[in-house]
Amino acid sequence: MRNKGALHWAWIILATCFVNLFINYSVRLGYSVVLPEMIRDLGFSRTAGGSIFNAYLFSYILLTPLTGFLTDRLGGRRVITCCAFILGAGIILMGTVKSLWTACFFYAVVGIGASGMWTPIITVVQRWFTTKRRGLALGILSTSYGLGFATMGVVFPWIVKYFSWRYSWYFLGAGALVMVAANAVFLRSNPESAGYLPWGQNEPISQNGPEQENDLEGVSLSVVFKSKTFWLIGLSYFCISYSLYGITTFMVDYARYQLGLPLEKASFLATIHGICQIIGVLTILPLSDYLGRRTTLIISNSFITACLAGIIFSGESWVMLYVFVGIMAIFYGVTFPMYGACAGDYFPKEVMGTVIGVWTPFYGAGAILVHWVGGILRDTTGSYDHVFVINAVMAALGIALICAVKKSVTTQ
Repeated sequence: MRNKGALHWAWIILATCFVNLFINYSVRLGYSVVLPEMIRDLGFSRTAGGSIFNAYLFSYILLTPLTGFLTDRLGGRRVITCCAFILGAGIILMGTVKSLWTACFFYAVVGIGASGMWTPIITVVQRWFTTKRRGLALGILSTSYGLGFATMGVVFPWIVKYFSWRYSWYFLGAGALVMVAANAVFLRSNPESAGYLPWGQNEPISQNGPEQENDLEGVSLSVVFKSKTFWLIGLSYFCISYSLYGITTFMVDYARYQLGLPLEKASFLATIHGICQIIGVLTILPLSDYLGRRTTLIISNSFITACLAGIIFSGESWVMLYVFVGIMAIFYGVTFPMYGACAGDYFPKEVMGTVIGVWTPFYGAGAILVHWVGGILRDTTGSYDHVFVINAVMAALGIALICAVKKSVTTQ
């Protein structure tokens, strides 16, 4: 096994996965930036705008358990490469939409491709790094979607000015198709297949050594899915997903049409959000290697709850909106990789991809529900006030559920 040299292949894996996530989350999170111009040009309601995103989420959550399972069985390289092609094709098609049904259908195709852009990627990265280095690796990896969101906030107004909102899809789709070749060349599903040890591990670990991360090693999937820990983490994931998507999807529209800010100032919320995500993942995720995932999630979810409450009470102050969105984004970026890392800390590595994949419907159900509830409440009441109150309550419930999880017994 190789573990020394000029550059450990784990860093090539991390860099390749970084670009995949940058493009994927520029599409997913950037939708909130594109949404106001898109629905205005096509004459859609906010409820319709939420339904388009829900079409993405439906296909995403239905297929992610499968892509997680296939990652454990066939390897992440094959799954990620195939899904990158589907993702790129779907994104380009989004630039051609003229009706609600085509927008929903094409964004559902994007969701199919995106099902291979999180669970398989986070599984592959965790396998290439030891437990005590996963927080660092995930922190670096997670700057990708913060950077993608920030870039969309700056670049999108320029694209609208000189081209149209459609070209934002064309540019991103081309990038995803380029990554098909990059994934095929650079990705390796696990370090053993490439003759390496995980980065941070100096010697091969015997079967009876610390590589057995917890007392669930070797158990069947049915036992894993019956465990209390699995359900508590999954339900907490549902609650925090509901609360976070309830603000990120609609915050630009809220600033643009409820607070009356110009497009550039409203879109700048995405830039603030993205930059602050980067700050959070580069500091808090590495710290989780020492604090533990459970403690870090409790702290993170508490700050998210406080910031959502702050947005409610800040009224029409755009300055305070910027402040609370920025603080919330520091912990937003931590949330999703942290829940994914729980799979590696609480369950055997052989089923890590499957566990992350099966948790995804919890996440997706929260996001889908809030888009419908949020869109309907906005269309019927004319404001986002009630939407944001429910978001804060759901975030608080997410704290309570993660507090009930026992500490990890990971020893590696």
